[in-house]
Amino acid sequence: MTDIKDTTLRGVNLLRNPWFNKSSAFTEKERDELGLRGLLPPRVSTFDEQVTRLKGIIDTYEKPINKYIVLEGAHNSDECLYFELLVRYIDQFLPIVYTPTVGQACLQYSHIFRYARGLYVSSEDKGRVRQLVANVPHKDVDIIVVTDGQRILGLGDLGVNGMGIPVGKLALYTACAGVNPQKTLPVCIDVGTNNEELLNDPLYMGLRQKRITGPEYDALIAEFVDAVRERWPNVVIQFEDFHNSHAYDLLDQYKDKVPCFNDDIQGTASVVVTGMFSAMRALKQQLKDQKVLFLGAGSAATGIAHLIADAMVEEGLTREEALARIKLFDSKGLVTKKRTAPLTPAKMPFAAEDAPAETFLEAIREIKPTAIIGVSAQGGAFTKECLEEMAKINERPIIFALSNPTSKAECTAEEAYTYTDGRCLFACGSPFKPVEYKGKTFVPRQGNNHYVFPGIGLGAIFSRAKLIPNEVFLVAAKVLADMVKPEDLERGSLYPALSEVREISAEIGAAVAGYIFDKNLAEIEKPADLKKAVKDAMWDPKHAHFIQE
Repeated sequence: MTDIKDTTLRGVNLLRNPWFNKSSAFTEKERDELGLRGLLPPRVSTFDEQVTRLKGIIDTYEKPINKYIVLEGAHNSDECLYFELLVRYIDQFLPIVYTPTVGQACLQYSHIFRYARGLYVSSEDKGRVRQLVANVPHKDVDIIVVTDGQRILGLGDLGVNGMGIPVGKLALYTACAGVNPQKTLPVCIDVGTNNEELLNDPLYMGLRQKRITGPEYDALIAEFVDAVRERWPNVVIQFEDFHNSHAYDLLDQYKDKVPCFNDDIQGTASVVVTGMFSAMRALKQQLKDQKVLFLGAGSAATGIAHLIADAMVEEGLTREEALARIKLFDSKGLVTKKRTAPLTPAKMPFAAEDAPAETFLEAIREIKPTAIIGVSAQGGAFTKECLEEMAKINERPIIFALSNPTSKAECTAEEAYTYTDGRCLFACGSPFKPVEYKGKTFVPRQGNNHYVFPGIGLGAIFSRAKLIPNEVFLVAAKVLADMVKPEDLERGSLYPALSEVREISAEIGAAVAGYIFDKNLAEIEKPADLKKAVKDAMWDPKHAHFIQE
């Protein structure tokens, strides 16, 4: 017997509810009994026909931003159809619903806004955040992605326009890991913006004030966390695109109190360490023997650096030995102990004894790294000279240009392969097309968090995690690296095919849940067949049946 979903919605109210709407796929009996007869074209469509129709509409648009707008229209009218399209054509549409197109969508958010999705908490709501949370129609929420819009991708302070990021991230939780979209909640905490262009934009939809900081800011965040935990005690909170000045503080404040993580710090670290593990397989070397130089020293860089150090320690180095093999280069040059300006606590462990280097090329020549990792949001910063120097130092240099969107990438895939004579091991943060060089086709793949964070969230949700320890990010990196095939490495791909992402997320989810169970951090009993249980818990985008046929 078919499972029947109960709803009190009827007629146009049913058609306007994205959780239940099936549009032209409502059956003849459903149309009669749910007050839909005459409100839809007479012929009943199959789900496949609806997917084909929607894809055909989107394919008529050339500009990615226009594709995004149409996709979000589907997202807000028929969630099952939207997610089925993403699942079937993840390679084609992930760059639309997330990076790089979501960056453009955030820049234009207040100009292309059509539908309110998620929860907006502003500094004007201090003292009544519980009331706002009570207004959310979701009975259950398993995961929240929250931003304050201050550091959106490599684009900076976008204020309330940053809401596109939580929406996009949660879409990937569902498409990639089968997290029920009815149990997800995007949140933007609007405390103002220091972006003068937005403050002067007559259509800007956020508060027209400079950002609040200090105790007032901290109190609003605390009120929000308390409110959502009070209503949904097991909710997982993902902090997203917070400025460095808040990212580590928030993580440090809440990581031992609630199940939370910061994807920019921890998720990015996990996927980059995966790329390093894959590079080690290609080189037949160990991570502990590498020397790593970062361009950029923000929360992403230090998060990656710490997880690389953790992996090196697992391979036998002391913590001090591991830290000594990792260097940071920021806007003031090589981060050294000789720098007169005080270093942030996050940078301090990586401060070098080396003489200060003013340019990145000088730092490469001084340190002679085996790997350079770009998280600087400085487009073109891996110059021809830098790449050629890496190729001179190393037989197979490791080049990770991870900044996004594409305009912020430290180098293109073509530049990396060309200036290293096709010898580099390359990963990118934005999508690049295959590169033909000297008769060989290289297929670079994004070292993007979408490989990791959906599975980590899935594992935490499934196990009803009390906390999310940092160790799960190394667990996830190992699982993901093991899924890279020899033929992937042969093509220059350090990550698996994106088409395998649901299987990847299931494997990561099971491994993460297993770690949480083993550390007694789960609220439920561990099932006998954990992998099967996690897979069975994944949501599939299929239209519900409302009437027994």
